[in-house]
Amino acid sequence: MTKLSNDQIRQNVRGRYSQIAVKNVTSASSCCNSPSDFDSISAKLGYSSSELAAAPEGANLGLGCGNPQAIAELKAGERVLDLGSGGGFDCFLASRQVGDKGHVIGVDMTPEMISRARNNAVKGNFGNTEFRLGEIEHLPLADHSVNVIISNCVINLSPDKPQVFREVYRVLEPGGRLAISDIVTTAELPPEIRNNVDELYAGCISGASSILELEAMLQESGFTEISIKPKDESKSFIKVWVPESNVEQYIVSAVITAKK
Repeated sequence: MTKLSNDQIRQNVRGRYSQIAVKNVTSASSCCNSPSDFDSISAKLGYSSSELAAAPEGANLGLGCGNPQAIAELKAGERVLDLGSGGGFDCFLASRQVGDKGHVIGVDMTPEMISRARNNAVKGNFGNTEFRLGEIEHLPLADHSVNVIISNCVINLSPDKPQVFREVYRVLEPGGRLAISDIVTTAELPPEIRNNVDELYAGCISGASSILELEAMLQESGFTEISIKPKDESKSFIKVWVPESNVEQYIVSAVITAKK
């Protein structure tokens, strides 16, 4: 992709999430088109009833393809970064785990999402949580400044994934870890899906990479102990993202972990 097309992709993604942040609900039930019953879809992604009840109203937008903070094994006092933090849902759950001595930072490139998350933090009195406007390819954080990085169905949206992983590696402290949920391809995407940048890229589909591609990106960035585990059960909710397209034959959600 050229630099121009990369920018076009970012603008499309930013526009989609701006609408979700402002309107609160869209027409379909995918990782990027949230349903009206946010708790119901989030339960299918792996969130417990106690987690769903813990976040402020308006934080859970029914987005994502898994539950990254559940696999991060967060500890009290840790510094956590959430890539593409949206309304702040995963940040607020992480906040409970790291406690008052810990700190959680959410980064999102959509001003409307940042505003929503900041308002949610005030409503929920989350004093150890902050939200910063920025692109995940150019993180607004210092080197070696966080212990753990989480993300929920966001890296697939980047048109420059190697740069994302370089940035992730940069801001992690030595010994830090990555724990994300994201979409991976299990078969080559048909041209009509792969080339649908306007709708399906922003819908967490056509920008997905294969397991081998992700492993190579992580290794080249310097990560070790890389693990990418596809979740076949995710096909049950992925198939409704684009009805009658059989998209579940090409992509699944995966748990991706690695260490610096």
